[in-house]
Amino acid sequence: MSITDILSAKDIEAALCSVKAAESFNYKSFFCKVGLSGKTPEQVKKVFEILDQDKSGFVEEDELKLFLQNFCSSARVLSDAETKAFLCAGDSDGDGKIGVDEFQALVRS
Repeated sequence: MSITDILSAKDIEAALCSVKAAESFNYKSFFCKVGLSGKTPEQVKKVFEILDQDKSGFVEEDELKLFLQNFCSSARVLSDAETKAFLCAGDSDGDGKIGVDEFQALVRS
């Protein structure tokens, strides 16, 4: 399964262009621009499974840092500040990682 099986290449390109500058990543606007906000829970779960590189059932900080590269391998790495803000926004139970239910809620927020 590839991310482009779920999201359009055009939307991915537009979303990545919007976050090229350092410290410009905002998960809400990115999810909207990439088209993830309008996807079904099952489609969002499939994207989560792609993001969960180590198949642990969670997206941890090191995976979040490389978040944009799941959409395009040449995309930039998120800064430490962007990564921490992203993690804090999604980690509703405070365990230091984002589970699939937390990710679903984050996409819908």
